[in-house]
Amino acid sequence: MHSPDDAPDSLPRRSFLRIAGLTGAGWIVSTAGLTLAESVAGKLFMPVNDRLDALLLNPQKVVPEFPVGAIEPAALIENTFRFIPRIDRAAFRLTIDGAVNQPLSLDLASIQQMPLTSMVIRHVCVEGWAAIVQWGGIRLRDLIQLAQPKADVRYVYIQSADGYYESWDLASALHPQTLLAYQINGAPLPAKNGAPLRLASPIKLGYKQSKWVTGITLVSELPQQKGYWEDLGYEWFAGL
Repeated sequence: MHSPDDAPDSLPRRSFLRIAGLTGAGWIVSTAGLTLAESVAGKLFMPVNDRLDALLLNPQKVVPEFPVGAIEPAALIENTFRFIPRIDRAAFRLTIDGAVNQPLSLDLASIQQMPLTSMVIRHVCVEGWAAIVQWGGIRLRDLIQLAQPKADVRYVYIQSADGYYESWDLASALHPQTLLAYQINGAPLPAKNGAPLRLASPIKLGYKQSKWVTGITLVSELPQQKGYWEDLGYEWFAGL
């Protein structure tokens, strides 16, 4: 979702997420695992409510999903940020760079050859509506692991073809239900919904789930521009 109208606090929050690292991946524990002392000291340079939400995150806790019969295809509102970009799928490349040992530039065929994850989840928009949607794609953590993040990585910065930009905490990006999706409700993702790749996750509000994703940059500190709507005053963590 790229165009919220109401303040993010208009929706009730049910953050049950806890900070932790990927099982068997020590670098995630050392970089994404935040101590209470760090939170109090404000080392994340984020508002208090964002720090508290981050402390509640458990990247391994799976959000309950819905049966396929619960999908609400007419309920998903098609918001855009500025425009629907024209993307040549044959020439498309997803770049993953920044604080990594193995920068990547992947075409769609390579991405779609990786293991497909499908989930039926509730997409929640800050505008006050929600829709149960089936997303299919590649787990973002699988791509991040391929890029071999450096030990000090804490955040993921996302660029989109329409000029939209976002940033996530690393632990949320590594959640097993955070996808770069190329399917919706069992069909190829159309341009109006963010094709060829968009973020989809049950642990974030809709404005965090960038469409038309072209670039992912791993960083140790949040950039000055944290996210389009966040830079206008919206909550940065935006967890559910």
